[in-house]
Amino acid sequence: MTTTTRIDAPLKVTGRARYGSDHNLPGMLHGYVVTSTIANGEIVAMDVAAAQAAPGVVAVWSPFDPLTLRTPSTPILGDTWVPLQDRSVTHHGQPVAFVVAETYEQARDASALVEVTYDERPARTSLADNLDLAEEAPPGLDGEPSTQVVLADGVESIDDALAGSPVVVEGRYSTPTQNHAAMEPHSAVAHWDADGLTVYSGNQGAFVQQADLAAALDVDPSAVHTVNPFVGGAFGGKGRTSVPAFLAAAASRALGRPVKAALSREQVFTATANRPETLQEITLGADRDGTLIGVRHDSWCSADTDRSFVEPTSAASRVAYRTPNLAVSQKVVPLHIPRTTFMRAPGEAPGSFALESAMDELAVALDMDPIELRLRNGSLGPAGSDLQWSSKYLDDCYRIGAERFGWSRRTPTGTRDGDWLVGMGTATAVFPALRFPTTTEITLRADDTALVSVGGSDPGTGLLTVMALLGAEALDVGTERITPRLGLSAYPPGGMSGGSTATASVGSAIVAAASAVLEELQSLASAPGAPFAGQDVTYADGRVLGGGRSMTFGELLSALGRDAISAVGSSGPGEELTKHSFSSFGAQFCEVRVHRWTGEARVSRMLGVFDAGRIVNDQAARSQLRGGMIWGVSAALHEGLEIEGDGRLANGDLAGYLLPVNADIPEVDVHFVQHPDTLHNPVGARGIGEIGVVGMAAAVANAVYNATGVRVRHTPITIEDLLDGLPG
Repeated sequence: MTTTTRIDAPLKVTGRARYGSDHNLPGMLHGYVVTSTIANGEIVAMDVAAAQAAPGVVAVWSPFDPLTLRTPSTPILGDTWVPLQDRSVTHHGQPVAFVVAETYEQARDASALVEVTYDERPARTSLADNLDLAEEAPPGLDGEPSTQVVLADGVESIDDALAGSPVVVEGRYSTPTQNHAAMEPHSAVAHWDADGLTVYSGNQGAFVQQADLAAALDVDPSAVHTVNPFVGGAFGGKGRTSVPAFLAAAASRALGRPVKAALSREQVFTATANRPETLQEITLGADRDGTLIGVRHDSWCSADTDRSFVEPTSAASRVAYRTPNLAVSQKVVPLHIPRTTFMRAPGEAPGSFALESAMDELAVALDMDPIELRLRNGSLGPAGSDLQWSSKYLDDCYRIGAERFGWSRRTPTGTRDGDWLVGMGTATAVFPALRFPTTTEITLRADDTALVSVGGSDPGTGLLTVMALLGAEALDVGTERITPRLGLSAYPPGGMSGGSTATASVGSAIVAAASAVLEELQSLASAPGAPFAGQDVTYADGRVLGGGRSMTFGELLSALGRDAISAVGSSGPGEELTKHSFSSFGAQFCEVRVHRWTGEARVSRMLGVFDAGRIVNDQAARSQLRGGMIWGVSAALHEGLEIEGDGRLANGDLAGYLLPVNADIPEVDVHFVQHPDTLHNPVGARGIGEIGVVGMAAAVANAVYNATGVRVRHTPITIEDLLDGLPG
């Protein structure tokens, strides 16, 4: 199944797609967030008189006169921080006040008049300097402990296993804090009426935002209506309800007027949440034929003082390779930094940089082809688990990728093209295949069209189009007859765009809903007085058949005097989790050119070959994976937040926070190895949104080493890292 037309494309390219802050309501006020100028301390006084007296200002709220908000909590995400509820400051750029005025400019200008007095305390902002404060991380979302040791019979410790290995490599790797840098800054428009609260705000699941706001405002969820049909990028950064949504909703209730609030681009870097910084130590022990004997992977990550999220970098070593001896640990270091959260491929993206770089170092030590080393140690399932992968074709990914990329032309020391040193690198990509409980509603209408509705969102991934494709398949009609609907809390819950789960989750629920609505349709068709009364009826090609005649479902509904019929279907993870482990796999290939005199590194070619089950929409899938691979290049060569000693972000804007542009990205080739995984879900699809970034930063770093002989164990790789080691 494939399509070349995205349903939302005409609206987006013509500017008719309405995002959260595009909504303007009569009598609407504008809010502006005031942020802290210290990283640790307490607010002892706040003078808002000048701001209150400024032109157009309607209200100013602070911790001394707060908007009352409770702290929402969910089983998966935990507590969601809400602003202005106490006087403590835990990071630079923390929201500390909210100014509301008649216009955005008036609110912004008045915010500069708010004078805050702090009792400032020393701030801890460096991960490396505060490792002595490291705490053992809690179990992950999958329930796995943060520390795990698996030893072969007769082996006393991981140290013994490594000491007995003929070949050992070890290294310390680090990755910086990163920001999601979505195109759409976090914003919200809120208003109250007789039906309750309506909020327009980009989020990764309307039903999640509904629950958060209901809990924060202490109202019944039925009184909260969240709308987010379009989301300008998310990547985990809009999984939780944003500061503007909380403040706009509470201010609108207090003032009795609609309120719009939007973060500035600089505020997005501090008033939302970031990917944590990581430090990882890896030791690999192997036999001389490349067979792994032991793997130790110790990880530390930064976190805010609330320890709101742990980056599970050591998880990569649990699943990527087969080894009889494994020891992983995960620790967290609380710092005075902005909150941390999920970012595309949490854990696996930074974790794979360390693991796949270490595997490349082992290949060099063994004088072995890096692909051969990886194939020799392919895993059958997660370490310490009796469950094997439901489906795995990683060997095919490497075989096909090597041929397409011309891997046979690679030499252990790279090649030269004039003043350019050219190298190739590769890495394995692994990301868990997940799905969340989801309910969808399908409505068959008398005009022979159908609605497919779910409360999730489409932050640019193409879920609307996938819903149309899968709805058409389940109802056996053309896609032009399907209208997919997302982004309203009024729709059934589920379909959150996170964890690369949307297609598998929503698709499975669509299958269930289609079965239910078609069963209802056939029951109506054969009921007394109906066109097929007393007959055995079947359904195919959008038609009800029986007794030698057929009617489209729309014709049948019209004959019954019905405008429409609806049914809901639900699906979620279940018994399959006790029988198999599930993951998507891929092989990343990269060619890098490094200038021998300047140290400039440029990626010249990329290829990703992926085993992600069934690909429902080829065009959208390629787009997702290309985007992930580009993100990997960004991580390797461009991206990283720099946090100064006082907690201020030195590059917290799009001028200083480097991201790749068109000139940085060459040909990006994507190939699929398609084997539907119906053990995972009835659609047979596994996640693709995140696996594209996994391994790509390591593939770039490995290619840099192949070209130059310089091993860089941190990202981003800079000119300064390469200059001293380049051959003359």
